[in-house]
Amino acid sequence: MKLPVIYADRHAEHDPQNFILRGVLTRCPEQPERAERLHAALGRAGALVEAPTEHGLGPVAAVHTSDYLDFLKTAHRRWQDLPNPSPEVLPNVHPSRLPPTRPEHVIGQAGYHMADGACPIGAGTWAAALQSADAALTAADRVLNGSSSAYALCRPPGHHAGADVAGGFCYLNNVAIAAQAMTERWPRMAILDIDVHHGNGTQSIFYDRADVFFASVHGDPDGFYPFLNGYAHEKGAGAGAGYNLNLPLSPGTGDAGYLEAIGVALQAVETYAPGALAVSLGLDAQANDPLGILKVSTDGFRLAGERIGRLEIPILLVQEGGYLCDELADNLVAFLEGFDAAHHAAYGH
Repeated sequence: MKLPVIYADRHAEHDPQNFILRGVLTRCPEQPERAERLHAALGRAGALVEAPTEHGLGPVAAVHTSDYLDFLKTAHRRWQDLPNPSPEVLPNVHPSRLPPTRPEHVIGQAGYHMADGACPIGAGTWAAALQSADAALTAADRVLNGSSSAYALCRPPGHHAGADVAGGFCYLNNVAIAAQAMTERWPRMAILDIDVHHGNGTQSIFYDRADVFFASVHGDPDGFYPFLNGYAHEKGAGAGAGYNLNLPLSPGTGDAGYLEAIGVALQAVETYAPGALAVSLGLDAQANDPLGILKVSTDGFRLAGERIGRLEIPILLVQEGGYLCDELADNLVAFLEGFDAAHHAAYGH
């Protein structure tokens, strides 16, 4: 495997315990073992794995608001100062349909900055999330410095995080942070999200911009997370009108439908003609993924990697979802092997 691989090795400091599934409090499925399995598989596949370098808050603050970053850094400590606190920050309020006011109290701020019950904040969440963003930025550095591609094994994932809100296991939007940094070199960037869940946070960050085209292939959100975004009629707004493409797929869609939608997205990316592409690589479209609704096989991921790899532009790959099932590690290796061979044939330096 030729492409550089960056691994956020502090991810295990973030070990969320709580997850609300259909109203039931359960063990969070976004566990450290996800990244550990993927990391081990990369080693078996012969990948040269590197640690991320620290980039400071500058690139993160280019995407996320200062109030939100302050909340992520301080929320757990402030929460523990409350009477009888839970071990993790979990909101019990959320913004109403009226324009919300950001309160000063940590309980109100938790509701303001946390979209759902799937993003608990523990003692190590901030450190892990910041290093996850550093992994994406370090992989972006490799591409900016001449590598045709690079892969960031990020955990926690990022594509559900908006400019000032966490959600869906995500705190800092790794792919958006990296893509924003890459616009300094390439004023036109594209992001392709192939996670089974719509990248609602990424969409919201770039929705009114023309310099970053966003395309997402995902399970139909009518009855599936994130429920409120990811529909085909969402095409961007203002300067970004026409630069947002959603391709929701019916539950049970397998390899053929998934690959067809990726082909449509890639055609749109080529029409946009970006200088480089960032890919939100989710592996949860797999048939046996515990949080998925699609039926993609390991060979389907290999073919997806090949099709994306044929683009003759630099490509950054950023890990998103993919949960504990027997096929998880095989899916990553299949995708990367298919991608790596195709991209070096099409664009390799």
